[in-house]
Amino acid sequence: MNTTETLLAPLKGAAHREVGGVHVDVVQTGDARVKRIVYPQGFRWSKNLKDIVGTPLCMHAHVGFLASGRISIQYADGVQEDFVAPQVVAIAPGHDGWVVGEEPAVLIEFDFEGETVERLNLQRA
Repeated sequence: MNTTETLLAPLKGAAHREVGGVHVDVVQTGDARVKRIVYPQGFRWSKNLKDIVGTPLCMHAHVGFLASGRISIQYADGVQEDFVAPQVVAIAPGHDGWVVGEEPAVLIEFDFEGETVERLNLQRA
């Protein structure tokens, strides 16, 4: 099995859901969750999730490891960040994000549900 197949294989013990074309597998680990998020080629938060979520920008914090692919994010103030696997990712709430290139992006993310921003101190100035 190659690396991409391994990254996308069924995840033991995970709850799986799909929303806006994004595949999310979640495993509860003590007080935190570990998530594998697969963003498909062509995904853009403002195109695929904005109307579903009902906010103008993604208001979740994202902390984890980009295992495959490339993503870019842009905050409301115009600041843009680009991430290329393999890379650690720390993204504060209030951003748009999209997949760059011809392959899906696979993010292994850690969160504390509604407490992620405070517990990981990810508030933007």
